[in-house]
Amino acid sequence: MIDEQTEKRQGSFWRELPILLGVAILVAVLVRAFVLQTFYIPSPSMQHTLELWDRVLVNKLVYDFREPRRGEIIVFKAPGVWQSGNEGEDFIKRVIGQPGDKVECCDAQQRLMINGTSLDEPYVYVESDGTRNRVASRSFSVTVPSGRLWVMGDHREASGDSLQHYIDSSATDDPGKINEATVPVDSVVGRAFTIFWPVGRATWLSVPDEFDAIPDAGK
Repeated sequence: MIDEQTEKRQGSFWRELPILLGVAILVAVLVRAFVLQTFYIPSPSMQHTLELWDRVLVNKLVYDFREPRRGEIIVFKAPGVWQSGNEGEDFIKRVIGQPGDKVECCDAQQRLMINGTSLDEPYVYVESDGTRNRVASRSFSVTVPSGRLWVMGDHREASGDSLQHYIDSSATDDPGKINEATVPVDSVVGRAFTIFWPVGRATWLSVPDEFDAIPDAGK
């Protein structure tokens, strides 16, 4: 009797195993599609916050409930003029300006200004000899259009970001260049919130406290 019961349980397990595997695969696919996804860092544009080949976990659900905020690190589908030939290429940058923000360079201490308030940026890249990247390669003043974001890499001198595309756009009086330089909110894939690999670099990617002092546009 015991042997028969054992055989029945074993037979039931093997019959149910394909169903269990199918459910597990379906859950994994749904999580990747709608909730969480991993990305690796293929360029130096976010050093030293993110190093080459770091792997980050991205929350794909958060921006279904709110828009990206200043200081957050986001993954987004690169605008066509940003792409290097790989259609649908993903970029990762830090949000500096939200819709309506006025972003300027620079104050007397060579800091960016957002809505008239200077921003200290402790994450900006520092060379091995202690030389710190300039926060911007030239003076500028822009107002971020509705539905778009001004994004920049932490390694300012090695980042194809909003400033580079603003400077590189055709005529300096072209009103369309701000659209070429900014990222549509609806192209954002999600927020990178942690480095999980390599294990020795695992950390949360929180918003620096310096962004707390920045007022909303129009205030």
